[in-house]
Amino acid sequence: EYPFAELIKFHKSHGGEATIMVTKVDEPSKYGVVVMEEETGKVEKFVEKPKVFVGNKINAGIYLLNPSVLDLIELRPTSIEKEVFPKIAADRNLFAMVLPGFWMDIGQPKDYITGLRLYLDSIRKKSSAKLAVGSNIIGNVLVHETAVIGEGCLIGPGVAIGPGCVVESGVRLSRC
Repeated sequence: EYPFAELIKFHKSHGGEATIMVTKVDEPSKYGVVVMEEETGKVEKFVEKPKVFVGNKINAGIYLLNPSVLDLIELRPTSIEKEVFPKIAADRNLFAMVLPGFWMDIGQPKDYITGLRLYLDSIRKKSSAKLAVGSNIIGNVLVHETAVIGEGCLIGPGVAIGPGCVVESGVRLSRC
C-alpha cells in the first residue's frame, strides 16, 4: 500500500539525485530527524537523536536513487544514511516525501513481532481470504502459495510463512 507511483512522480519532478520517504513521529528524539523544506521537500540536514526539537520527520527506509548515487558509495562497509545521504543533502540534491498513513520501526525483534501482528490484523479486516485456514491454523496466519507445510503442524497465531519455505512435520509455529 505504499505510494510508489507518487514517489516516482515526485522524484522525477524535482530533478534531484535521491528521494527518501519520511514519516512523522511523536517522539523524534529517539531517531535521526530529517530537516527539510516543507514546500519543496528538499532535505537540508540530518540531526541524530536531537536533544532539542528540530522537527518530527524521520527516515522511513524507502529510497529512490538515481544510478549516479551508486558512485558515491565507497567500496567498504558504508552507511547510506550516515555517509551518502548527508553528502547529497549538502549538495542540495536530496529530497524527501512524507509517507502517508501508518509506519513503525521494526528494527528490534519484539517490534517486528508487533508489526507482523498489526499487519496480519489489517489483512483480516481488509481481505481475510488471503489468510490461511484449516484445522492446523490458529488465528491470523499468512502462508505463501509456494510454501510447504508438513503433516501434524500447528501454525499460529501471528505467523507469516514466505515463498519456498518448508515447515517439517510436527512443527509448532507461533508469533513469527
